[in-house]
Amino acid sequence: MDVMPLLLLVAGSAAVAAAARRTPVPAPLLLVAVGLAVSYVPGVPDYTLDPEVVLPLLLPPLLYTSATDSSYLDLRAQLRPVALLSVGYVLFATFVVGWAVYQIVPGMPLTAALVLGAVVAPPDAVAATAVARRVGLPSRITTILQGESLLNDATAITAYKVALAAAVGEAASWAGGIREFLVAAVGGVGVGLVLMAPLHWLRTHLKEPLIQNTLSLLIPFVAYGVAEQVHASGVLAVVVVALYLGHRAWEVDFATRLQEEAVWKMVAFILESAVFALIGLQLPVVLKGLGEYEGPRATWYAVAVFLVVVVARFVWVYPATFLPRMLSARIREREADPTWRGAMVTSWAGMRGVVSLAIAFSIPATTHGGHPFPQRNLILFLTFTTVIGTLVVQGLTLPPLIRLLKFPGRDAQAETLAEANAQAQASRAAEQRLDELLSDERNALPPPLADRLRTVLERRRNAVWERLGQVNPITGETVDDTYRRLSREMIGAEREVFVKLRDHRYIDDEMLRTLLRRLDLEEAAAYREAA
Repeated sequence: MDVMPLLLLVAGSAAVAAAARRTPVPAPLLLVAVGLAVSYVPGVPDYTLDPEVVLPLLLPPLLYTSATDSSYLDLRAQLRPVALLSVGYVLFATFVVGWAVYQIVPGMPLTAALVLGAVVAPPDAVAATAVARRVGLPSRITTILQGESLLNDATAITAYKVALAAAVGEAASWAGGIREFLVAAVGGVGVGLVLMAPLHWLRTHLKEPLIQNTLSLLIPFVAYGVAEQVHASGVLAVVVVALYLGHRAWEVDFATRLQEEAVWKMVAFILESAVFALIGLQLPVVLKGLGEYEGPRATWYAVAVFLVVVVARFVWVYPATFLPRMLSARIREREADPTWRGAMVTSWAGMRGVVSLAIAFSIPATTHGGHPFPQRNLILFLTFTTVIGTLVVQGLTLPPLIRLLKFPGRDAQAETLAEANAQAQASRAAEQRLDELLSDERNALPPPLADRLRTVLERRRNAVWERLGQVNPITGETVDDTYRRLSREMIGAEREVFVKLRDHRYIDDEMLRTLLRRLDLEEAAAYREAA
């Protein structure tokens, strides 16, 4: 096996993603653009998207890291709009796009057109939330977009399976399709509910952070694989498990949490970068075999499908946003009043991604009767152009659209006050607990050590309030920034001494690593305390 193409993909995509952080262009868009350009460079290997790799190996960890970073409570509060988008909109888009393609492309069977509709129906998780977080969307809209992207793949994959069964000649009916959808949805949620408690028990009872993090890396694959084995939705199983574990993450040992956060940030960065680079690298593959559809006809079909996809989302989002409130007094009482600006951003944030391409590449070459699958190459081409079109057009214009709509910014002072009040309550509880412990003779400490515990507690309590203080007129720093900088300088001085002592053989490398780790933890604690 030649590993060089894989190394080039990972290293190259990581370098482009890192460079994107220094530009106003979101990383997904730059990665796709570079992938498109590199795909025609002589000597670049062929990178064909294999659905047997993307769906079971790349999708679960991406879903897991996105779901664990989500808020279960926020998603539960927005469950109705999330369900309308992740289920209702995906099915609506499947039928609208399928019917439009059936009318536009001569000779395209309706079943094959519905396959294309299901393939391009789900917006991508990474692209939408990456742009939303970068431009600072209100939390409610970000939660809805993130919740939609976590769940819509399950709906789209099930709709695709039903449409594909009809297209290849298997007996399929509306009742059978609905039954398969319910089995996949209920089964996926059920598998997640069954697995989440035992997996959490393991995470809280394993004592070695290394073993705990190994388990953490396996969890999304376990949830996805078990669900798929019983013909349920692996996507929903991963999301349910991840939401539960993320909600209960505070019960896990602190060393595990610190290590896990670093590991998953690296995994997500590598996978997301490689995935968007792969999208751009697919151009030569999808252009092969277009045959009679090459040239102006293919361009017209691509533009038409892109426009249908964009318009269909507006047609669904606006009624789904406002009609339920008009018809239900209970919804008006329980939910905040939506705005046309929020609906506009939600409608425009419909970028497609690698899941659509992976599903399209899984379309078989022949039907059960041995005939070529109708217009398979054209479906691949239209999927690719839709993904690229939404990423480029909507991805590039979404940030200026959000700025143009002038959403109210986050109230940093109010957030800091809320944080300070929360910290004050926690500090009072900690101080009370410390007094209880020190009153027990088994916990007797010398006065300097007991005072040190109280000093640390006092510093943590005051740190948030100090952020509201004045800025240093000389350096322009807040008290918080100055504290962090001085702490880092002090620790840096200690670190230099330890290294010199090692170089002069006064201590060995093993002791150096122990001392440096202690300093690293102190620096991390100081940084987090001041952050």
